Amino acid sequence: MEILKGYQDCSLDDINQDHTLRGAVERYLEVSLECMIDVGEMIISRQSLKKPESYKEILIILGDNGILPQDFSRKISPAADFRGELLHMYADIDMDKVYLSLQNHPGDLEKFARYITLYLEKTD
Repeated sequence: MEILKGYQDCSLDDINQDHTLRGAVERYLEVSLECMIDVGEMIISRQSLKKPESYKEILIILGDNGILPQDFSRKISPAADFRGELLHMYADIDMDKVYLSLQNHPGDLEKFARYITLYLEKTD
């Protein structure tokens, strides 16, 4: 999260013109999204919840089971699809979408971490 926050002051033009910066932003977004998904999968497995059929559904299941607030889980669930775009559509990545995610994702990731921490504190 802190690394991504460090890139938030960069403009879209900066990111588009500097291939190293662009690669770093894309990769750190991908890794942070992957972390959210992995944590969600672990909780779903540990709690023997419904098996998700997609990465997006992982976040929905967390909301449906009170692990995340339902409105928040629905808000962030498209991030799972975006992770797939970053991972598999590397030649056609929409940089406007990357930039928007850079501006919003660290805050959403912090909220996700807080909700997961609260959940874990209740269950341990």
